[in-house]
Amino acid sequence: MAVFLAGCLAASAQDVLQESAQLTDRGDFNGAAVLLDNALRAPDLSPARLKQLEFQRDVLNRIKKDYSLTKDALFHKLSGSVKNLEPEEFERWLADGWFDGRLIDGQMFYLDVSVANLYFRHPELNARRMDGKDTTEEQRNRLAVARAIKQAAQDTGTPYVLPHHFSCTMTVTVKSNTVPRGDMIRAWLPIPRQYPYQNDFQLGNAHPLPSSVAPEDSPIRSAYFEQRSSEDGSAKFEIAYTYTSRGVFFDLDSNRVTRPNLSAPFLAPYIREAPHVVFTPKIRELAHQIAGGETNSMLQAKAFFDWIGANVKYSFAREYSTLTNISDYCLSHRYGDCGQEALLFITLCRSEGIPARWQTGWDLFPGGKDIHDWTEIYLAPYGWVPVDPWAGLFATQYCPTLTPAERRELHNFYFGGLDYYRMAANANHSQRLDPPKKTLRSDDVDFQRGELEWSGGNIYFDRYSYNLDVQELK
Repeated sequence: MAVFLAGCLAASAQDVLQESAQLTDRGDFNGAAVLLDNALRAPDLSPARLKQLEFQRDVLNRIKKDYSLTKDALFHKLSGSVKNLEPEEFERWLADGWFDGRLIDGQMFYLDVSVANLYFRHPELNARRMDGKDTTEEQRNRLAVARAIKQAAQDTGTPYVLPHHFSCTMTVTVKSNTVPRGDMIRAWLPIPRQYPYQNDFQLGNAHPLPSSVAPEDSPIRSAYFEQRSSEDGSAKFEIAYTYTSRGVFFDLDSNRVTRPNLSAPFLAPYIREAPHVVFTPKIRELAHQIAGGETNSMLQAKAFFDWIGANVKYSFAREYSTLTNISDYCLSHRYGDCGQEALLFITLCRSEGIPARWQTGWDLFPGGKDIHDWTEIYLAPYGWVPVDPWAGLFATQYCPTLTPAERRELHNFYFGGLDYYRMAANANHSQRLDPPKKTLRSDDVDFQRGELEWSGGNIYFDRYSYNLDVQELK
């Protein structure tokens, strides 16, 4: 009887989650909130079920934070960016679905990054942009770096070349009135892990001193801190470190590539399904369509890389924690950010038996510093080889000052190549922090901006700021 009741309760809780998701999709956020709040008041909830319900309840608020623009607010922001924007033109763009919008309790709201995304999806409008950034120098410099790395690798006969040394200071600042005065705040900040192309990590000054530092081979490497909040309920965490990063270039030859033993323990996790890596019929059909009759794993992966570079637009994303299947989202919309493009590439590869995994941290390229995600695939006899779908897409679609031949050259470099302006903290997605976080993760897929909590719950992204100051050591 006890087993039967437990099964009924589990099924009931699952029904609540499904029903709340359906209400959310229909725009009834209030209804979903009431349903979840009632479920959270049920007696004897298991810790796992409680966390699941709390997470879905919090997702409603996270979506509202992302979709913060009313129609009028969006038009106002666009008017300050697009030269000579007329209301009739704006209405046409809305009708054609140019902006990510959601119905929330009877009103339409738009994604807070809609203005920037307009130019990624419709680059012809850049000629009318009044607040654009000139990326000419970055385009030329990325090509020059790629050429230097490729030449050095060919000259030396090794894929890891041109070591560059960096000094970094990451600062995370919790805003005033976030927690009660003197309450303990726990914080995890990303730091470089060990890779063949990345080493020599040295911890410098830190405030407060970290309570622990994850091992150098951790799949989600962090420094962990504890600190009591100040008089105004704020706090500041800071860590400095140095490390060395090398450029990577594998001079790949498809004739040398063989199928590895996919049952080997070090490969098995990277050929199966995982959160956001789901072999849907749509994924399998697309993988077969792109690969055609090709059986060589390197050429299959290159075909996936080329397809994404030509067919997926870049777009800033809503928070990953609000999505149930990121690779499907990217494929369905034909746009996404670097992590969404990376997960789509990983999913296509794994669906065809090509080991693929996530890498993530920061892109430190001068003029383009930002959090960033990319991938690795395993090709025998080369081993783990870097592939950056975003960089390939950037070269193909967003480097207008380069010639077509130069764009192809830069695109192809990032299949087997990687620039040295990287800080890689993660070796897989959806990993568990050490020590584990007691409350909800702000990002349960990635780890770049830090994670924080206090006794009252998670401290979400809107309650703290983060910054990575980088200096290249000559």
